[in-house]
Amino acid sequence: MNIFVGNLSYDLTEEDLRQAFEAFGQVQSASIVMDRATGKSRGFGFVEMPNRTEAEAAIKALNLQELKGRAITVNEARPKTEGGARGGGGRGGGGGRRERW
Repeated sequence: MNIFVGNLSYDLTEEDLRQAFEAFGQVQSASIVMDRATGKSRGFGFVEMPNRTEAEAAIKALNLQELKGRAITVNEARPKTEGGARGGGGRGGGGGRRERW
């Protein structure tokens, strides 16, 4: 199961994140998303746990718990949508059909 972890302390390392979740079972991967321009943490990351039962236990136990001074948010990650997380490219707004005239 892929788990989203938000509100991470900027001092938190991927190893810290991994250790917090390993208390509940096997962790396949733990990653913190970094800003491309600055190389610093963007304050969120993902943990992959192969066993769904262990992952659900970790989510319940860790959500809103303090980790390195911040209450983290933990929930099942939503799958990526086509076109990226922000709703995709293309030109927004405008339009609709104008058949009233």
